[in-house]
Amino acid sequence: MSKSISIFDTTLRDGTQGEGISLSADDKLKIARKLDDLGVHYIEGGNPGSNNKDIEFFARVKELHLNAKITAFGSTRRKNTVTEQDEGLQRLIAAGVPAATLVGKSWDFHVHTALQTTLEENLAMIGDSIAFLKRKGLEVIFDAEHFFDGFKNNPDYAAAVLTRAREAGADWLVMCDTNGGTLPQEIHDIVSAVGIALPGAALGIHTHNDCELAVANTLSAIGAGARQVQGTINGYGERCGNANLCSIIPTLQLKMGYHCIPGDSLPQLTNTARYISEVANVNMPVNQPYVGAAAFAHKGGIHVSAILRDSRTYEHIVPELVGNKQRVLVSELAGQSNVLSKAQEMGLNLDPSSEQARKVIDKIKDLEHQGYQFEGADASLELLLREATGEMNELFTFESFKMLVEKTAGRSVVSEAFVKLKVGGQSLYTAAEGNGPVNALDNALRKALQTYFPQLKDMHLSDYKVRVLDEQDQTAAKVRVLIESKDYGDTWNTVGVSSNVIEASWEALVDSMRYALLGQISLDQESDTSEPRGLVNH
Repeated sequence: MSKSISIFDTTLRDGTQGEGISLSADDKLKIARKLDDLGVHYIEGGNPGSNNKDIEFFARVKELHLNAKITAFGSTRRKNTVTEQDEGLQRLIAAGVPAATLVGKSWDFHVHTALQTTLEENLAMIGDSIAFLKRKGLEVIFDAEHFFDGFKNNPDYAAAVLTRAREAGADWLVMCDTNGGTLPQEIHDIVSAVGIALPGAALGIHTHNDCELAVANTLSAIGAGARQVQGTINGYGERCGNANLCSIIPTLQLKMGYHCIPGDSLPQLTNTARYISEVANVNMPVNQPYVGAAAFAHKGGIHVSAILRDSRTYEHIVPELVGNKQRVLVSELAGQSNVLSKAQEMGLNLDPSSEQARKVIDKIKDLEHQGYQFEGADASLELLLREATGEMNELFTFESFKMLVEKTAGRSVVSEAFVKLKVGGQSLYTAAEGNGPVNALDNALRKALQTYFPQLKDMHLSDYKVRVLDEQDQTAAKVRVLIESKDYGDTWNTVGVSSNVIEASWEALVDSMRYALLGQISLDQESDTSEPRGLVNH
């Protein structure tokens, strides 16, 4: 039995049907290159007849000279028509791709209700369309839509659909759980039955996540003999999404002994997932298996104490195998092991038996009691630990800020911030407008600092969250602000707490810039020049 699995990525087609996801042609080309670097076998680029973006993608993707097979998606010919005159099939050929995915009905209910044609005509549509594309030299992947529902309703007809597709020359027969309602044991039994009925057929699986079983159903199908997996990065897709390749690939490769992508590509998985989420402008769930930020995060003191001895105590794989990393969270539940582990991770010398270590732990717990939350703000925690160990190099000193928020009749609100700082012994006073108080503060702070620290132009705020900590105090309640910041190579989170949302935002904002400048030499330590200039790494 072959242990190789063909990975068919449909992020650019099925994935874009997910709510809130819209990719430009440039976005799709960037993602295609990233998927190719990962080593997937097929990249389904879209439907060349559905929109101009997909047409542009197929025209430009040839310039990338990718190793993966670029695949175009389309449907079987229309009922009671001539295949050679079908516009959809002609567009598949015109796309100039080596492979085409052809979807056809396999549920008799759908044939009668959606297509409103006969069962025999549907079989003819499938056979004629596949044979036509094969004559044009394309590899054909046949997606049997609603296959499992169809098999449960009328197994003879569902099997006849696959048989007709195979006879017409389809290279892959892919069984689709289109509504996502089938259970793993049902998948296994049906795929096994198909394998017996069609010995030697190249079978694939395409599942949706409506019962949160898409990954389990895919693995079940592989165990029953399927050898192609169709899915998307991060599980993007219509309704509840498609099967998540970021979970399927490492599970098959690391735990089940199958070969999916090159071994040296597997450590790119986390970076690929996060890159694609960034291009798609969709936040990744922190608890996403394998590639999520919390996939290998540890909070309880007993857990942390154990993983410091041997990570296998609370980690099912070595995180680096998929390009992720172990994280230790610090919170009110933290023990000494958590803090020491974080300090060690940062390269800080913190003696566990010292008074310094005890004070740091007590300070963290006191701040948590006030409302700070460091498990979601690693950057603020690192700054705190560096201050405690005397290894924090302050590059600028805050003196004051003022806010002006003005609303006049017939005009939108105008926010202006005035910030006073001291950098290298020099006082700076700047003002800037923004589309809100926090944006105005951000702009004013950057305006003051970028002359001295030009690298700040590469960072930006990517997320901003405010949480009321005690709703009983109503508008006077204390709030916690969490800010996520990014540059070209990193993401970090900072926190601020106050009964004034502007002050809390300021705290988190300043921390985000202090963290971005870690490792920089202060102006006082630089060579004897008074000219503001960019700084170098330590």
